[in-house]
Amino acid sequence: MGRLSTHVLDTALGRPARGVRIALYRLEGEARVRLMEVETNADGRTDAPLLTGDALQAGSYELVFHAGDYLRATGQAGAGVLFLDQIPIRFGVPDAAQHYHVPLLISPYAYSTYRGS
Repeated sequence: MGRLSTHVLDTALGRPARGVRIALYRLEGEARVRLMEVETNADGRTDAPLLTGDALQAGSYELVFHAGDYLRATGQAGAGVLFLDQIPIRFGVPDAAQHYHVPLLISPYAYSTYRGS
């Protein structure tokens, strides 16, 4: 059974990023259809996979990580304009029977992602 999951790690503080708001969209042509919004727990993960089973379909998706709110809440950013605020990651799901894990590693001035397991 396929599933989509994510987690967020704060590389500047060396710990999981708790309280990061994440919005998930399905891309349908030029349209973005919002599927859900979740927040990371103390382990930097969501309490459940974002999508499982029939809810995960082949196609294109976008995760938007609200990193700026998290960086402000942890004292790593001020109230002004941030270098990184909302971080969108667009990715494809070619086979809905597989597990797609899309982690985010963040700091105030950099981020990275990869297909995890």
